[in-house]
Amino acid sequence: MECLQRSHILSWANNYCAATVLLMATSRLNYRSCQAKLHTFSLIQASRHVPQAFSGSKLSVGSQRGGFFLLISQNHAKGRIANLKAPEKMKLLVRNSSALTETNREECTEKTLCMDQSVSGDAIRRRFLEFYASRGHKILPGSSLVPDDPTVLLTIAGMLQFKPIFLGQAPRQVPRATTAQKCIRTNDVENVGRTARHQTFFEMLGNFSFGDYFKQEAIKWAWELATKEFKLPAERLWISIFKDDEEAFRIWRDEVGVQEERIKRMGEEDNFWASGPTGPCGPCSEIYYDFYPDRGYAGADLGDGTRFLEFYNLVFMQYNRNGNGSLEILENRNIDTGMGLERMAQILQKVPNNYETDLIYPIMQCAAELAGVKYVGADNRTQTHLKVIGDHMRAIVYLISDGVTPSNIGRGYVVRRLIRRVVRTGRLLGIKGDGRGDVEGAFSPIIARTVIDVSKNIDPDVKGCSVRILEELRREELRFVQTLERGERLLDQLLSEALASAVGKDDCKPCLSGKDVFLLYDTYGFPIEITIEVAEEKGVCVDLPGFEAEMDVQRKQSQAAHNVVKLSVGSAISELTNRVSETKFLGYDTLQCSALIAGLLVNGVPVTEASKGDKVEIVLDKTPFYAESGGQIGDHGFLSLERSGENMNQSIIEINDVQKSGGSLFFHRGLVKEGKISVGTEVNAAVDGMLRQRAKVHHTATHLLQSALKKVVGNETSQAGSLVAFDRLRFDFNLHRPMSEHEITEVESLVNAWIGSAVPLQSEIMSLNDAKQAGAIAMFGEKYGDEVRVVKVPGVSMELCGGTHVSNTAEIRGFKIISEQGIASGIRRIEAVAGEAFIEHVNSRDSVVKQLCSTFKVKVEDIPMRVDNLLEELRMVRNETTTLRAKMATMKASMIVDTASVIGTAEARVLVANMDDLDAESLKAAAEHLLSLLNDPAAIVLGSSPGDGKVNLVAAFSPKIVKCGLQAGKFVGAIARLCGGGGGGRPNFAQAGGRNPEKLVDALEKARTDLELTLSTSS
Repeated sequence: MECLQRSHILSWANNYCAATVLLMATSRLNYRSCQAKLHTFSLIQASRHVPQAFSGSKLSVGSQRGGFFLLISQNHAKGRIANLKAPEKMKLLVRNSSALTETNREECTEKTLCMDQSVSGDAIRRRFLEFYASRGHKILPGSSLVPDDPTVLLTIAGMLQFKPIFLGQAPRQVPRATTAQKCIRTNDVENVGRTARHQTFFEMLGNFSFGDYFKQEAIKWAWELATKEFKLPAERLWISIFKDDEEAFRIWRDEVGVQEERIKRMGEEDNFWASGPTGPCGPCSEIYYDFYPDRGYAGADLGDGTRFLEFYNLVFMQYNRNGNGSLEILENRNIDTGMGLERMAQILQKVPNNYETDLIYPIMQCAAELAGVKYVGADNRTQTHLKVIGDHMRAIVYLISDGVTPSNIGRGYVVRRLIRRVVRTGRLLGIKGDGRGDVEGAFSPIIARTVIDVSKNIDPDVKGCSVRILEELRREELRFVQTLERGERLLDQLLSEALASAVGKDDCKPCLSGKDVFLLYDTYGFPIEITIEVAEEKGVCVDLPGFEAEMDVQRKQSQAAHNVVKLSVGSAISELTNRVSETKFLGYDTLQCSALIAGLLVNGVPVTEASKGDKVEIVLDKTPFYAESGGQIGDHGFLSLERSGENMNQSIIEINDVQKSGGSLFFHRGLVKEGKISVGTEVNAAVDGMLRQRAKVHHTATHLLQSALKKVVGNETSQAGSLVAFDRLRFDFNLHRPMSEHEITEVESLVNAWIGSAVPLQSEIMSLNDAKQAGAIAMFGEKYGDEVRVVKVPGVSMELCGGTHVSNTAEIRGFKIISEQGIASGIRRIEAVAGEAFIEHVNSRDSVVKQLCSTFKVKVEDIPMRVDNLLEELRMVRNETTTLRAKMATMKASMIVDTASVIGTAEARVLVANMDDLDAESLKAAAEHLLSLLNDPAAIVLGSSPGDGKVNLVAAFSPKIVKCGLQAGKFVGAIARLCGGGGGGRPNFAQAGGRNPEKLVDALEKARTDLELTLSTSS
C-alpha cells in the first residue's frame, strides 16, 4: 500500500458493535506520548465522522506484556481490548480515513498513512471513467485550462469543451462521453481554507449525453455509481430536484427507490440550470451525502453545509428559452453532469474536508515541513494557511503548464494573484527563503515539485513542463518578495497611522484610504486582496470605493475570470449545422474544386440568394480553402459561376477570409463582385496559389524556428502563440530575458541550414496517444481529437499540425528574423520572414543601403564608421549647446541674486523667480549657481516654461534651511501639483514638472508665501 503523510493519529475500526481497534506495537514505542495525544479524540468524537455507536465513549491507552492496547468504553456495551503484538512497527487501523497510520519513532507523532488505494483520488477518477465507459461512453481527454471560448477567461466547468455541441453549432462526434476535467474558479478565493470545500482548482468528473439517453438513465446510473460502485450507504443519500420536475421525482421515488422524505423540491435559483436569459436550460437534480443521518428527516435542510455535502449534479438540458421568456422543448435533449472529485474523495476517505484527502494533503505537508510546523494539532490559523497553499499551488502549477504566465491582465493576473497569496501566506507561516536554509531562495518551486509528482494521472503533460514551471515560480516569487518587503513596511506604517487617527474617537472606525490602497497596488504590486486581509487582521477597514475610483482603468483590464458558462443559441449557425454536417477540406491535395453552396449568410442573416455588392459568408460542402486555425490565417481566392443560356453571365465572389465554426463548417467570407449566387448552386472554388505558397513557407519555417530555439535557448522553451500570415510569421515563446545577438544569429543559421539541406517533409494521421509517445509537439491553444495529423521534418521537428506546409524545406528559400522583443512577463516574440517575403525584405534593405551609400558618398562597408562619426559630431555639438545654455542661465541668475528677500532674525535669504523659457538642465544650473552666491541659510525656488505646455521647477535649500524642517523634494512636489504635475528629490535639492504653464505664476507666488511664513516662524 502507498504511504502518504497524514494528520490522523488514532481512530476506530469497522466493527462498531464490537468496538474493536487493532493495535500492534513495539516495546520501543513511548506509549505515554500516545496517551498524551488522546485528548484529540474529544475533537474527533465531535466531528461528523464518529460512528454513532461510539458516542460518549471513553478512550485510554495502556501497556500489557511489552505491547499496547487501546481501551474503548461504550455506553451500551462492555469495553473490549484488541491486543496484538508486532516485532517491528506499530500499526493502528484508522477507520475515519479508511487507512493505516504507521510510525516507528520514539514518540507517537504524525508520520505516514497507508491508504486503501481503492478510494485514492486517482482510483476514484479511474473508477468513475471506467463505470461510464462500460455503459457506452467514450472516455475523452479533458481540455486545457485556457479555453477555446472568448466568453470565459478560464475553464470553469467540465461541459465547456462540449458547448458548441450543446448549442447545435457543432455535430457530435460521439453520442455519449465521459471526462475528468481540470477547472479553475477564483470568484470566492477568499473562502479557500476557511470552509471545508471551497477551492480554486478542482477536478470535475462528468458524463454527457448528446441527444442520446436522458433523464431516466442519467438518474439510475448516478445512483448505481454512488451506491454500488462507491458503496455509499443508500440511507445517507438525499436528493434535490426542481420543484416542478415530476418526471425526476417519479424516477427517484418509484424506480430508484429513494424515500420520499429524502427527496427535496427546490426552486429555480437552486435547481434550474440556465446560462443566461436565453439559450439551452433545464432542471437539475443533485445527490447529497448525509454525515448525520441520526438527526432524522424533520427539518432537514440540504443547505446545511455541516450536515450535507452535494457531490453529484445532474443537469437535464431539455428546454430552449426564447427572448420572450417562453420555454420550448429542445429537439435533441442533452445530459450534463458533474461530480466533484475532491468531494467524493472526502466522503470515501472519511476525512473532515477536501484538503485532507490524498489529492491535496501531500502538498500541505510539504509546506508544513518547510515552515517547521505540523498540520495535526495546529491552530485554526496555521491550518488555514496550509490549506491556502495546498489549494493555490495546484492551480498555479496547472495554469503555468497550460501556458499561462504571470502578468497584470487577464489569465496572467489570476496566476500572479495566486502566487502572491502563496508567497505571503508562506511568510505568515514563518517560511524564510526556500525553507531549507537558503534565505535568498524561493520555497514555491519546492512545493510545486510535490504537485508535479502527483499530477501524472491528472495531466501527464505537466511533468514535461516541470523545468519551465519551477523557473517561472522561482522568478515570480523572488520578484514579489522584493516589492513585498517594501510594501509591507509601507502598509504597516499606513495601518498604524489609521489606527492612531481613530484613537479617542468612538464613532470613528480606522480605515485605509482608497488612495493609499492604490499606491500599494500600483507601486508595490500589493494585490488588493492581500491588503484587505492584512488590514482586517489589524482591525482596519479598507475604502474599496475609493480604491476602485483610483484604479478604474487597471481594474477593467484585470477583471477576474467569468464564472458562468454562457450559452446562447446562434440560430443561423445552429440551422446550418443541422443541414450540413461538415465541410470536407481538400486543400492538402488541390487548390481548386467544384463545390455546392450549402449555406449563405448576408450580414449574419441566413438568405437563399445574394447579389453584387453583398458581403457574404458562404458554406460549401467541400473546399480547397484553408480555414484559419493553428495560427495560420485563412486562404484568399475566388468562387465563380458561369451561367449558360440567353442571359449568360458570370458570378464572381472574392474570398478574403475563411473561418471555421460549428465544429467543421467552413465560412468563406467575401464580397460578391459580379452577378448573383444562391443556395444549392455549384461553384468553382479556387485558392490564390501565390498567397497559399507564402502561408505554407511561413508555417514550415515556424516549425523550424521552434526546433532551433529549443536547441539554442533550451529545450524547456515552449510556444506561447503564433501567427502564420502571407507577409510574415510571428512566434511567441517562454523566455525571461532578451535573446543575445549571437543567439539570434545562431537560430537563423540553423534554420537556413535546414532549408539548404532540402529536407522532404512527411505527414501522417495517427492516434493522439501514439503521436505524443513518438514525441510530437502540440501546437499552443489547439484542441485535438482521437486522431491527429503529424507533420515531420525528419531529423529536425515533429509536431501535431493541421496547417499547410511545403513539400521540401528548399521551397522556403531563406529565413530572416526581423525583430525579437518582450511582450509580457516571461514571454518573448520573434517576427520573421521567409520565402518570397524574405526576398522582398532583402531587396528593401538593399535599397536602403544603396541610398545611404549615395548620401554619405561611401562604400557599403564604410557606412557604420561614417554613422559613428556623425553621431560623435552631433554629441559634441549638443554638449557645446548645453554648456552655452548653462552659462547663459548662470549669467541670468547673477543678475537676479540681489532680489533675494531676507526673512527673520536668522536673515534667511529667499529667492523665488520665473526664469522664462529655460530648459530643465539650465534651470538646475541657475539654482546651483544662486545657492553658491547666497550665504547659508538660503532657499531658492525657480520656475520656467520652455514651451509645448511644459513647466519646469527646481528647489535648492541650504543646510540650515533643511534643519528648519523644510525639504526640497516635498516642497517642490506640492508646488508642482498646482501646475498639474509632480516631482521630488533630496531634502536639499529637487526638481519637478507640470503641464499647465498658465498656473506657473500662481505656483511661484505660493512658494514665496510658504517659504516666508515658515522661515519667519522658525526664526
